[in-house]
Amino acid sequence: MYPIRMGKQFLSAGYQIFGLCLASTQVESGMKENQFPLYTAQSKSQLLSVKLFSLIQWVKHHQINVIHCHKSGDLLVAALIKQFVPVKIIFTEHMGVTRSKKDLFHGWVYQQVDQVLSISDETYRRNLNALPISPEKITRLWLGTDIPDKTELLPDEIATIKQSLSLSEEDFVIGTLGRISPGKGQIELVKAFARVQQHLPQSKLVIVGGLEAAQGCDLAYLAQVREIIQSLDLSDHVIFTGFRRDTHKLLSIMDIVCLPYANEAFGLTAIETMAAQRPIVAANTGALPELLENYAQYCTPTSDTSIAEAILNSYEHYDEAKNNAISARMRACKEFSIQTHTQNLLHYYQE
Repeated sequence: MYPIRMGKQFLSAGYQIFGLCLASTQVESGMKENQFPLYTAQSKSQLLSVKLFSLIQWVKHHQINVIHCHKSGDLLVAALIKQFVPVKIIFTEHMGVTRSKKDLFHGWVYQQVDQVLSISDETYRRNLNALPISPEKITRLWLGTDIPDKTELLPDEIATIKQSLSLSEEDFVIGTLGRISPGKGQIELVKAFARVQQHLPQSKLVIVGGLEAAQGCDLAYLAQVREIIQSLDLSDHVIFTGFRRDTHKLLSIMDIVCLPYANEAFGLTAIETMAAQRPIVAANTGALPELLENYAQYCTPTSDTSIAEAILNSYEHYDEAKNNAISARMRACKEFSIQTHTQNLLHYYQE
């Protein structure tokens, strides 16, 4: 979760970080685990009513001067605090607003906001059109993630990982990562894989992502994916890993990573794949092209034919795909590291 990840960065740099969240949530657990001083409430309505005065006093007591919000629904709480405490309000808009918010209520709320941070050029354009705030208060700030040192796994280690997934050493592995949901394009990818299989019978498809609703999985969509796999007679060629924390290890066994995300607002998975130096096939829509530039093979994410052609093209020009993967890692290290993002974010806090 972004607030926890960034809070840890600032704590380690010696800054004071405080957390405001709802009780009995994953956010509260994560903030407690990382020893953030916390203010909690049972509901947002509590924060807007019976606990508002107490919250204002808490902000004053700790001399908090920047409030960084990550959901638009939290802005009203921050705006009310600002009526009593001279705080700077920063809002990271993680999705890109598609519906206009230029009504009187939102106009007042956004009047209290000092800076809107859009996570990509794609979301920046959406926010310019939809938010009731002057354009100079909206900017793009790419997210960042931990980029480990590039260390190649030993052949024995790769063989062990493959064996754990019932893959042979000879299998050509096409992988995808992300929540199993319509926006991530698993159905289109499975259909594309059926086409790829006709040319590469030794290929396997590995789908990384939680298989439970609590892990972000759309269960109805998952059922459709499984049904299509069965109807295409691919059950022996498609592997679901379930939710995994060791995605860097799984990336190491993937010969091509396919990200057919139809409307991605940013794409941390793409950054992780770039960092892992894997050849990438990606959607030609959303924010992925601005992140990957010329270092990926692009496809139309709604077309299984286009996805299949892009995968096969990468396979046929695999040396070029591997060279692009090297360049993509260099770009990730320069532009999308957690250190780069932290320094850029700190600039807005201190302005």
